[in-house]
Amino acid sequence: MRLLTALLLAAACVAQAQTGGPTLKIPPVKVSVNLDQQPIQITLWGTVSPAASGTSALALTVDLGDLQEHLTPVLAAQVNRSDRCGDRLSVEHAVITPSGVLTANVNFERYGCVKAFGKEIAKRLVGGHGVIEISLTPSVEENGIALAAEVRRVDADGSIGEVLRSRSVGDSIRQDIADGVQSAIQKLTNLKSALPAEIGKAVTIQTVEFADGGSGRLWLNIAGEARLTADQLRVVAGR
Repeated sequence: MRLLTALLLAAACVAQAQTGGPTLKIPPVKVSVNLDQQPIQITLWGTVSPAASGTSALALTVDLGDLQEHLTPVLAAQVNRSDRCGDRLSVEHAVITPSGVLTANVNFERYGCVKAFGKEIAKRLVGGHGVIEISLTPSVEENGIALAAEVRRVDADGSIGEVLRSRSVGDSIRQDIADGVQSAIQKLTNLKSALPAEIGKAVTIQTVEFADGGSGRLWLNIAGEARLTADQLRVVAGR
């Protein structure tokens, strides 16, 4: 089942809501999306309410609990790197809370290469394990979801701690982790990927925030508006 199913349902609700009727419920719809060959299932539901003339208020909730469970391999596929004569980074474990706090256990190594006897030899200069805690705050950017990242703490001893806290390396890792999670969430919540561009423009995201679905389960609340004509709805239904 693709996300288009949920969009068709939402579009039908929008058309009904525009007649001036009461708030309508979008029942839960399960969708499976592949992230770096890792199938992730989300559940989406919400409401459509009459708003200003020609528009409807759209409120959606996306259950991202399955992303939480598979966050480590998903993030590793986005962030891990291995340069023979440079930096090597691997995400060993990652968790994210409904408040947007992501904790990543990483292994970092830096190698330098020298030539000796006609061969290039890689030598480890520094390496070790560390824990990076990052606060992720969702926002709306160009009618899509973006994440601002701020490092809360870095737990690592000695030289590896200095490297992970440095601006050159630490900031790069922080941004890579934020970009990896942002990419995953954008793919999971791309409400317009299955629609023609002219119809996709009818949906405007206004606010987005993380929420607690209970027992630490990560939800994403999306609020916006939709403007779909009867002709546009027929185009969607015919796909």
